[in-house]
Amino acid sequence: MQQNIRSIELLSPAKNLECGITAINNGADAVYIGGPGFGARKQAGNSLEDIAQLIEYAHLFNVKIYMAINTVLNDNEIEAANKLIHSAYNIGVDAIIIQDMGLLETDLPPIPIHASTQTDNRNPEKVEFLQKAGFDQVVLARELSLKQINDISSRTNVALEYFIHGALCVCYSGQCYMSASINGRSANRGECAQPCRLKYSLKDKDGNLLYKDKHLLSLKDLNQTPNLDELIDAGITSFKIEGRLKSKDYVANITAHYRKILDEIIAKRTDLQKASTGKISNNFQPFPEKSFNRGFTSYYLHDRDESVWSIDTPKALGEYIGVVSKIGKDFFELNESIKIANGDGLCFFDQYKNLQGLRVNTSNGNKIMPNDMKGLKKGTIIYRNNDVAFQQTLMQKESERRIRINMTLFETSTGLQLVIKDENDISSTTTIELETKETAQNKERLISQAENQLTKLGNTPYYVDQIQLNHEFYWFIPASILNELRRLAIENHTSERLKAYQPKKIEFTKTSHPYPVQQLNFKANITNAKAKEFYERHGVDKSEWGFEKQTIKHSFEVMTTKHCLLYMAGKCLKEHPDVKKQLPMTLFNKQDSYLLEFNCKACEMNVVKKN
Repeated sequence: MQQNIRSIELLSPAKNLECGITAINNGADAVYIGGPGFGARKQAGNSLEDIAQLIEYAHLFNVKIYMAINTVLNDNEIEAANKLIHSAYNIGVDAIIIQDMGLLETDLPPIPIHASTQTDNRNPEKVEFLQKAGFDQVVLARELSLKQINDISSRTNVALEYFIHGALCVCYSGQCYMSASINGRSANRGECAQPCRLKYSLKDKDGNLLYKDKHLLSLKDLNQTPNLDELIDAGITSFKIEGRLKSKDYVANITAHYRKILDEIIAKRTDLQKASTGKISNNFQPFPEKSFNRGFTSYYLHDRDESVWSIDTPKALGEYIGVVSKIGKDFFELNESIKIANGDGLCFFDQYKNLQGLRVNTSNGNKIMPNDMKGLKKGTIIYRNNDVAFQQTLMQKESERRIRINMTLFETSTGLQLVIKDENDISSTTTIELETKETAQNKERLISQAENQLTKLGNTPYYVDQIQLNHEFYWFIPASILNELRRLAIENHTSERLKAYQPKKIEFTKTSHPYPVQQLNFKANITNAKAKEFYERHGVDKSEWGFEKQTIKHSFEVMTTKHCLLYMAGKCLKEHPDVKKQLPMTLFNKQDSYLLEFNCKACEMNVVKKN
């Protein structure tokens, strides 16, 4: 029986063209990027011209480009969004990531459609529905456990995508209305103001404070490095890095890190293969702790992580480097020996749990002379959130990605012919004419010169694995001719590779299979008539307009989250049922106030705004 080989995709973010190329050069199999509009990161839009340039580079390596059009749309935006999808298809975009079901009621080009995580994909019924509706890939909710992912993959055969790294939304994606309720900046319109990262206090029904002025809804960042094998076995085929607002250095480091881990896994297994082509050369050792992070968590992959929160600060901590073992007048010493460079940025929590930063003036081993000693004391844990040497390494020489080729040089009756065959078995033939023929005086020198000139590939996306010269090779060939032949052959082969790339095409047909439920409230995010039509055709007999299209006068949930403040406070209702006497709990700051409701059966907390 023939073994089923699965392609494993590493999916990286791109804020812009430069970040997209960086992602590809550091090993991404696919890149997702925002277009000129309708993206869930409004600050990360890009022109179609830039995306077309990225596509041409990506397709050389069989890397796919996905465009995010994943906001909810108003009635007057549906046509423009549809035109943008057609434009994306025409320039070669490999898939469109969407949230708004109204787009499925329009005339779409034959391009794969991916269901954004904003469509709230957390159970088999929903994913099965999306599969039948024509979606080619579904982005699962970050909150899912391995068991839940297994359940979904066992009941569906659509490609499953899962976040493995980056910032975590505390709410189920697509279900957060906190920002929109405060100032009209809707997360589902790409305008989230991130109120979840602000300070809040928590009090019980009698006004007793459990927490005061802490970032109670702020989570650590996701890092699934140790769990990739298990995720593959659970059915995930696309491994997604969060970060369309992140810097080029972040994209390089994190992409290179996961490329290395996934390559190690693929090398050990016969049922997996890499989804793209090319050998990656890094001039640095990837180290995720050196890029922006609030500390790491695996979230709820193995049920409940004991510490998913980052309540003392929403800012980056960086990497742990040691504990203060000695304090001097203008220096401190660490208990560990680690190389610290002048200009490194360090941080620590002071006695009031406030994050403080300092800059290293000079260092000598574990003895550090900073620009400020305020708040430091023996026993303080020190983190490094800016490693100067690492940043310089990233900037000095960028990673390279090259395709393996074999060259064969032939003499013809009138000139030379160079045949190139690459690692994907794509061949090209380039011929040039010679005005004069002169017998070589030294055949060995001729062969050496030909090999030397033809393999000088410089900044091209290729490297030569083998080169052969036919045995009747007698003519003297000037280096300028060989260089010209090489240049023409590389251009010709690049053209052949791009022509050989075959994007996936999917013809959409309107479906009418039943939606998992028959009634939908505002959390279905219906903001246009075509989305209503979609749900009606799929058996929904009653639906509300989305939050952005109505004024909700009653109390409503601004978010539902797996992050439980009672659990964090050591007052889990399952373990301490007497805590019910302290309910309801109120989450508040100077601007806003919310009631908390606890669904212990689902291990969820609802944040409710009272109108």
